[in-house]
Formats: sequence, C-alpha cells, structure tokens
Amino acid sequence: MKNFQAGILESIPQHGKYLLYDQIPGSAALECLQRLADDVDGVGIVVGLGPSLVLDLGVEIPGLRCFPAQSTVGIDIPSTQAALMCWLRGDDPGELLHRSRQVNDLLSAGFTPADCIDAFKYGAGLDLTGYEDGTENPSGQEAIDAAFVRDAGSGLDGSSFVATQQWLHDFDAFDALTTSEADNSVGRRRSDNFELEDAPESAHVKRTAQESFEPEAFLLRRSMPWSIPELDGGLFFVAFGKSFDAFEAQLARMIGGEDSISDGLFQFTRPITGSYFWCPPRKDGRLDLRALLK
Repeated sequence: MKNFQAGILESIPQHGKYLLYDQIPGSAALECLQRLADDVDGVGIVVGLGPSLVLDLGVEIPGLRCFPAQSTVGIDIPSTQAALMCWLRGDDPGELLHRSRQVNDLLSAGFTPADCIDAFKYGAGLDLTGYEDGTENPSGQEAIDAAFVRDAGSGLDGSSFVATQQWLHDFDAFDALTTSEADNSVGRRRSDNFELEDAPESAHVKRTAQESFEPEAFLLRRSMPWSIPELDGGLFFVAFGKSFDAFEAQLARMIGGEDSISDGLFQFTRPITGSYFWCPPRKDGRLDLRALLK
C-alpha cells in the first residue's frame, strides 16, 4: 500500500509549520480543498480535515470525531478542534514561510487562519527537556500497519487519523527536579536514553507502553518541539493511527483513568490544545478526495 501521504511515514524534518484553520460558514470549502489537492504532494505538506468540515460537506468518514475534552484531579485536557490542518515540512524556515502564504491564498475563500505553530528538530530528535522523543515508534511495515487505514474501500484505504496537542512546558518546574526525579518522570535516563526497569508506575514509558494495552495501542508519532520569543516552548504532539482508539487508550491511562495514577510528565508540562483530523489518501499524484464526494 503506497497511496498514503508519504510525509506521514518520513522522519521529522529540520523545520515544520502547523497551519490550523477555521471554516468560513457558507463558504465554498470543497472548491478550496480541490485547489489544495492539486497543489499538495503529501510529502512537503501533509493535510488533515477536521470533523466539522467533513460534516459540512454532507459526508461521514467512519471513525472521525471531535477531540474529547477531559478533566481529572489537577489535569485538564482541552479540546480546541480546528476544521483543517496543513503540516508544512522542510529544511528552510524561509521557504516554509513563503509556502504557508501560498497555502493561505489557496484556502482564503473558504477558511481563515486559526493558529500557526513554528516547530523544529532539536538535536537528534529530542524534546526540549533533552529527552529523546518517539523512542518506541514502530518502523517499516509495522509503522504502515499502525498509521494507515486498510480494507475500508476506495477513497479511505491509505488514509490516516491524526491527533494533535500543543504541550506547554514549565521549564522552571522541570529545572527544579533532580536528575533522578526527572528520569523517573519519563522512565528513561536523559544521559543515554536507557529505560529504567525500576521506574515508578507514573513514569511516562510505563503509562504509554504500547504493547501493554489490550488490544495493543501502537501509534506513529511525528511530534516536534516549538517555541516563541516570549521564552515559552514545548512539544507539538502529533500521532498518526489507523483510528483514534490507540491514542485515546494511552491518554486515558496518562490521566489516571485506569488506576488514578497520573503520568509523571504532568509535573512539568500540560496540553493547551487538542484536535483530531482525517488525512486523505493520495491517488494519481494528488490528494484523493473521493470520500468527500459521495
């Protein structure tokens, strides 16, 4: 199966730009999407459609739903659902700027910009805390099996569901942790990425061990650090899957839904956004929008 947006499967780029849009009510959204489909290669730009946009087009994508807001003791998981997302990928932030202007022009008749997150690769693929991100990512055929829809029919096979969250780090709180406390919150040593066998049950690697769920909850993560001049920063979490089920299972365990034990990451970071999108497949060199035309 090779009819997916290939940028989903490729490793994270040096620079990224996440463009989020709201739909203009009563606009010609489909015409805008068709123009975008002709211009998107699925590598330098990955496109995802939100549930409100799909419903407005009068169709249903099985499995697509709004990001669920949740609250538990001391933890809020917000939903800030957008209508459309374009993930721009590249090596030059200047080129991404000009590319984003082109995308905005293509969509201007049907969408208004809601947010823009500039992201980047840190080191060899680290979170801004210095810990390696995405260590347990599947690869090869296992990544394809985890990330893409199959056996659902034309216009759906090769598509993917993506969950996004912008996490804001409290660097002062993180810096106040001892080396041992920080390592135990993640479940790995920052110095060499070695997994700690005696880490507490709150350690992130134990909360999200993909093979420990029933069924197994494998995701393809493509998260990238972000920052702004006011010294705020964190991780723009991006997880692709053949459905949202694996993400929701992991998130439920992170906030203590199974055993009231919350993830150690919440000591120094929290999500401030949350959206779900459906990423169409590709056909004949363009985005395959057949599922939206039924």
